[in-house]
Amino acid sequence: MSELLTTPAPGGPVVEEERHPHEPFLRMDRIPHIWCSTCGLGTVLNCYITAIQRSSVPRADHTIVSGIGCTGRAAGYVKIDSFHTTHGRALPFATGLKLANPRLKVTVFSGDGDLVAIGGNHLIHAARRNMDMTVICVNNFNYAMTGGQFGPTTPEGAKLTTAPYGSYEHPFNIPFLVDSCGATYVARWTSLHVREMIETLVEALNHRGFSFVEVISPCPTVYARRNRLGTGLDLLKYYHDSAEVRHGADTRDVDISFKGRIIVGRFVQRCKPTYLDTMDAALGRSVGKEFVCYEGPMQASDGRS
Repeated sequence: MSELLTTPAPGGPVVEEERHPHEPFLRMDRIPHIWCSTCGLGTVLNCYITAIQRSSVPRADHTIVSGIGCTGRAAGYVKIDSFHTTHGRALPFATGLKLANPRLKVTVFSGDGDLVAIGGNHLIHAARRNMDMTVICVNNFNYAMTGGQFGPTTPEGAKLTTAPYGSYEHPFNIPFLVDSCGATYVARWTSLHVREMIETLVEALNHRGFSFVEVISPCPTVYARRNRLGTGLDLLKYYHDSAEVRHGADTRDVDISFKGRIIVGRFVQRCKPTYLDTMDAALGRSVGKEFVCYEGPMQASDGRS
């Protein structure tokens, strides 16, 4: 619900000003944002803020890290401890942050180009180590901020500035990539699935281990225009008609093709020792006594110790 603020008007009566409930979580001095009309990034950010409010983690313990690109601007808009890092380096920066202060709930909020292309090496190792962090990857299938070049998630046949006759490369199936590397929570939604995305982000934030949420999002200015897919609203209609919810689906089977079906849902949810758990155990064996860096027992994602 919106919040009503009462402020005295100069030389006049008290005026009631309506305020958005998410304003306390946003750096209002940086609003309006730079994102294009009907881009899905505002929707994803709204879902993330809602999930912060509903998660079991205190607001003071939340921190957000992002890299370069349209999605990377999110860290500059959220009014929590935030870090805007260099291109492709959000995950190693977030890893250092988590190791320096294990109490924090670290979220990496960035795009497919930043996380899967130039940052791909860091992505597979963060998943392999089961770093205790949440990664929100907004996938719009191209490098939008730099002009619309094709990238490692661009579906075969899709046209972009550097693929005028259509991309001929096999794209990454990101859920399968992170699952095969060791991620313990993997999900995918589109920016149309707001309620499901919020529920998933709450689960991901409460999960101990490497949680990865891919969000398919419209890029109306570049990707949609180049491929004559219509407006952002047309793409939301496409998500409505083409998305198929399949919780627990084998991640090998959730590839995305150009104008094809989009499999969404929570694919992976399992419990495994985190990087800090294994580090503590190894150091404990080395020094001959219990060594605890992370406060609290290891928990399964359903909250059981």
